[in-house]
Amino acid sequence: MKKKLVIALLVLLVAIQFFRPEKNLSDDNTYGIAQRYPVPENVATILKVACNDCHSNKTVYPWYAEIQPLGWWLAGHVNDGKRHLNFSEYTNKPLPRQFHKFEETIEMVNEGEMPLASYTWMGLHAGAKLTDEQKKILMDWAQAQIDTLKAHYPMDSLKMKRREGPPPPRE
Repeated sequence: MKKKLVIALLVLLVAIQFFRPEKNLSDDNTYGIAQRYPVPENVATILKVACNDCHSNKTVYPWYAEIQPLGWWLAGHVNDGKRHLNFSEYTNKPLPRQFHKFEETIEMVNEGEMPLASYTWMGLHAGAKLTDEQKKILMDWAQAQIDTLKAHYPMDSLKMKRREGPPPPRE
């Protein structure tokens, strides 16, 4: 019985290798953050190494992304990250949302919520683990963008409006 179970699990493991998720490789930056906001080289480097794999239209996949079900898990992780914040689609969003995402960037980095611990767990993607200096660079840059927006737009035009009624259904 044990032998049949092990064989069945091995057959299942091999079979699922043929069902792969779509990869995030378009690299379309038509509405990228750098189209509207200055992104200095040091910030661009931090974003590239620590953020863009989950928050842009181009993911550099680790070797284990080719192994299912890990590939499915990573695809879900990337899709969720892009749903929350996509630097490649940044300027395609309303100005209040852009402003809010700069605020959230500061908050998430400051509180250590980004990058996710699961992303750097056991040394995986160790380059994404931000040093205190990198955190400061990223937060100072985001704050500078906030300050620039505040200087050019009335504050009430930068605040997201509360939605009335129930939230829209999830797709």
